[in-house]
Amino acid sequence: MFVKRLETEGLVVLGIDPGLTRCGYAAVQATGPNSAVALSMGVIRTPATDPLPKRLAELRHELAELIDEFRPHAVAVEQVFFQTNVRTAMSVGQASGLALAEAWACGCEVVQYTPNQVKGAVAGWGAADKTQVQKMVQARLGLSTVPKPPDAADAAALALCHLAMAPLRSRVAGVLAAQGTGS
Repeated sequence: MFVKRLETEGLVVLGIDPGLTRCGYAAVQATGPNSAVALSMGVIRTPATDPLPKRLAELRHELAELIDEFRPHAVAVEQVFFQTNVRTAMSVGQASGLALAEAWACGCEVVQYTPNQVKGAVAGWGAADKTQVQKMVQARLGLSTVPKPPDAADAAALALCHLAMAPLRSRVAGVLAAQGTGS
């Protein structure tokens, strides 16, 4: 179902939908201005019964292996603004921090997008539901079926969002550099 990284082709982005119990990931490679292929997608799972440090270490190890395998140019991580469950918010924050730190340590460009930014870039509407996002990910990556589980589809949507935003981000960075203002 997935293809091997095309060495001569475009930008590779690793999307991460952070979570401690279920952390979605998707490696996506641009193949043209408005096209991409899924190299891999899935979910990293850690048992809720394991001690927190063990779960964090396993997640960090798995993220490092994904970065080593796919050598992404960028890692796009979901930025969560609000969680009603404090326990969930803490675990998502811990998983997000690991992803951000591991990607940075490996020399990747690290970006964060809000769920509304991702939905807007992928489905054309910031309030799209999970099913709409999954169907758009399926269509944009040319997949034969809707990607499941939703965590993996969300990670693919993050990668697609970055592919859509990367040209603009690059132009803005160039203008800022030319003005001598840095970032």
